[in-house]
Amino acid sequence: MKTWQQLSQYQPRALKVFQNTIQKDRLAHAYLFEGKRGTGKKEAALLLARSYFCEQLVDGFQPCEQCKNCKRIQSGNHPDLHVIEPDGLSIKKWQIQSLQEEFSKTGVESNRKLYIISDCDKMTTNAANSLLKFLEEPTKGTMAILITEQIQLILSTILSRCQIISFQPLAPAIIKEALMENGVPIHLASLVSHLTNNIEEAHQLSEDEWFAEARLIVIKLYELLIHQPQKGLLFIHSQWMPFFDDKEKLESGLDLLLYLYKDLISIQASLDDDVVYHDLMTMLKQQALQLSQRAALNHVVSIMEAKKRLHANVHPQLLMEQLVLTLQEG
Repeated sequence: MKTWQQLSQYQPRALKVFQNTIQKDRLAHAYLFEGKRGTGKKEAALLLARSYFCEQLVDGFQPCEQCKNCKRIQSGNHPDLHVIEPDGLSIKKWQIQSLQEEFSKTGVESNRKLYIISDCDKMTTNAANSLLKFLEEPTKGTMAILITEQIQLILSTILSRCQIISFQPLAPAIIKEALMENGVPIHLASLVSHLTNNIEEAHQLSEDEWFAEARLIVIKLYELLIHQPQKGLLFIHSQWMPFFDDKEKLESGLDLLLYLYKDLISIQASLDDDVVYHDLMTMLKQQALQLSQRAALNHVVSIMEAKKRLHANVHPQLLMEQLVLTLQEG
């Protein structure tokens, strides 16, 4: 995400906030970007940094990307922009103190300074208290951008001194489009876009051999339940459990199975555009005619209940055997 136009596609609320404040020169001294991983918080922080330092803004808020400051931020070596990442598992007090010492100096390129703290929820107590003092007495021309996926872990005293910008999870349609633009087939793009709200993770899933095999095993179970339901339990013993051999993998398998049955409901409701398994459309349409809407909905509920029971530590094989017996009744 490199431009405000791109940000508007992913995070329109954030764009509106910054377009107005940059144009009116009313930027706050401290922001906190919060939201799930993959929602563009870090990219937005660097974009705001370029707008903050840009020498010739376009339309009053967009960085020109051509001036010295824009180019130095793009290359990661602007002397008045400092990015702090966790040192190991946490952000230490000495990192915040070093930042304070650096910011006590005059700006190298201008009278402005900006610091970005990634994963600010990982600050030690001493580091957080040290930052709090920094936020309470902001120096002129200094801006802070804190980034977190876990806002509930941030001190309330720090939250009260920041303008909070919430980044919403990306919609599946946006992820699907991004994947297809990068050459991912529509049937994979549709599926993985529903399994994660992170474009990077979606790309990784679409290229993952384990995921591709998992998809095939799930489809095979589904076909058996339709055409040879009596072989369902044998398949669970011989192929399903050896492949989905831990709780995380099994949950992924249940998710993939869930979307197959959700597709039936979408087709029955004449919502073909919502179908996730595009390459199975012909088979799904045939099955949607043979299965009642109530039965399809009951199957979706059964799979969701199986997921809940998985987290309640029900034995995985027993859980799958019971689920298959329930799905056979359809």
